[in-house]
Amino acid sequence: MGEVTARLEDLPLRPDLVGQTPYGAPQAPLPVALNVNENTHPVPQEVADDILDSIALALRDVNRYPDREFTALREGFADYLGHGLTREQLWAANGSNEVLQHLLQAFAGPGRTAFGFGPTYSMYPLLTRGTGATWTAGTRAADFTLAPDDAASQVSEAAPDVVFLCSPNNPTGTPLGLDVVEAVYEATDGIVIVDEAYHEFAPRDERSALTLLGGRERLVVSRTMSKAFAFAGARVGYLAADPALIDALRLVRLPYHLSALTQAAATAALRHAPTMLGMVDEIVAQRDRISATVEALGYTAHESWSNFVLFGGVADPTQTWNSLYDAGVLIRDVGIAHHLRVTAGTEDETTAFLDALASVGSAP
Repeated sequence: MGEVTARLEDLPLRPDLVGQTPYGAPQAPLPVALNVNENTHPVPQEVADDILDSIALALRDVNRYPDREFTALREGFADYLGHGLTREQLWAANGSNEVLQHLLQAFAGPGRTAFGFGPTYSMYPLLTRGTGATWTAGTRAADFTLAPDDAASQVSEAAPDVVFLCSPNNPTGTPLGLDVVEAVYEATDGIVIVDEAYHEFAPRDERSALTLLGGRERLVVSRTMSKAFAFAGARVGYLAADPALIDALRLVRLPYHLSALTQAAATAALRHAPTMLGMVDEIVAQRDRISATVEALGYTAHESWSNFVLFGGVADPTQTWNSLYDAGVLIRDVGIAHHLRVTAGTEDETTAFLDALASVGSAP
């Protein structure tokens, strides 16, 4: 009993999944972990206390199923986002990946295609294949930007059922103009998803794609609480869209997919949005410090509106990554030649990374 008697290849796996690899960001108990774009600042104590009180109240009724429509949470998201949004335009799930999965289950699937401009978030093709759809990758300029005409032309030619626009882009941090969103929307009859997971780290005066939702029933704007709200471990993602599109997601979600405890914790956190977002300015300051310092060391820091920096000019990314690892600093090799990516941490974590990178030696 308990011994392994089969290998994966011995099982009747779906043919389209044979040979695929799962999402696998390295996990290691190093002193400084700056590899998966977490908010490295803990939840403030006064917010944590309120969250704990809210969870304690929810536990009293945990023998009952939670609110299937997570009404209070959707109202909280509507209040937080503003722009005249109502709860009928909001949806949530266990992390933004599940939000995106719901969208693909409803609008992609076997015989359909999803499209994104590479390099971009690695979960898009994984989620696409997981729903039985086909992934198609477009291209970006050498500096990872997208021009409206070129983006629209690529989408028009591919004719996908779902388009992913990552704004700002992961793993490059590249800003995305709203003119690109508008051009892409006009170039397709499919669903256009603008993934704004890192929007809170963009300049304060930059407009969100939320401002484009009016009159565009196929446009979706997704967000997450993992980054700016320091809620990665709670797994809460959400989106805003036309109420009819929200109805479509009800067709594919699992019953009671958001637990009562998750709803209570997220609703409480939203009540403290200004406090939670107080960490953003410090993170942005460390991000900009990283960009300036890696440039001084001879690398190329790409413009970033996120909580991380992609830097190029790395002669041997594997060797540099290993040297940083040996120094107790974990960053990410995202598979872009001669590039590495680092999350902006606390001031001390950022200092540890920059000191370790300097000890490796400046770029050639």
